[in-house]
Amino acid sequence: MMKQHVIIVAGGKGLRMGGDLPKQFLPLAGKPVLMRTMENFFSFSQKINIILVLPQAHQEYWHNLCEEYSFVVPHRIADGGETRFHSVRNGLALVDDEDAVVAVHDGVRPFVSHDVISRCFDMAAAGKAVVPVTGVIETLRLVEHNGMSVTVPRDSYRLVQTPQVFPAQMLKEAYSAGYREEFTDDASVVEAMGQSIELAEGNRENIKITTPFDMVVAEALWKCPYHPAI
Repeated sequence: MMKQHVIIVAGGKGLRMGGDLPKQFLPLAGKPVLMRTMENFFSFSQKINIILVLPQAHQEYWHNLCEEYSFVVPHRIADGGETRFHSVRNGLALVDDEDAVVAVHDGVRPFVSHDVISRCFDMAAAGKAVVPVTGVIETLRLVEHNGMSVTVPRDSYRLVQTPQVFPAQMLKEAYSAGYREEFTDDASVVEAMGQSIELAEGNRENIKITTPFDMVVAEALWKCPYHPAI
């Protein structure tokens, strides 16, 4: 089995939460969201190499949280960068073997299922660049430059999630290139070097906690009779 790494990116400032505390540190069922996310990957595999990317300004606070909550999930810390691209590249610097697979995951997505993680790792181990997605259930309208809008076929669209998973050598090569503003996720970085992207079925509970409403949903998900992250 190829070695598995996960780079967990937690550089958000939490501005859409409307408070001073970054969203990754907000409590979810009594423990910071970021810890819930990391525990989920560690419960998936205790052999996984967890790399946490944090801004330098947040690292002392994180160490204090780890002591406060007796958090013992093994991990290494990389410095956050100017953009998500630079943060991931800093995390990749701690991946010291190329015969491996690397996942990149949002620190505020604690509910990705183990089935999805396993599916993405397996596909990446076969040499593919993998992105988990879910279908669109709402009707979509495209707003045009003149302000008019038209309905577009939702079957042609997918909602993108993380973890996005790649062979280590592929991801390192992609991130050796220069930064572009159109890089919005890891798949877009890998696509820029001509690599096609494979889609894997995600799980709808795998929400990105960004707003106060998302936190309400997350608390409700945590109390479900089944836990989405298993």
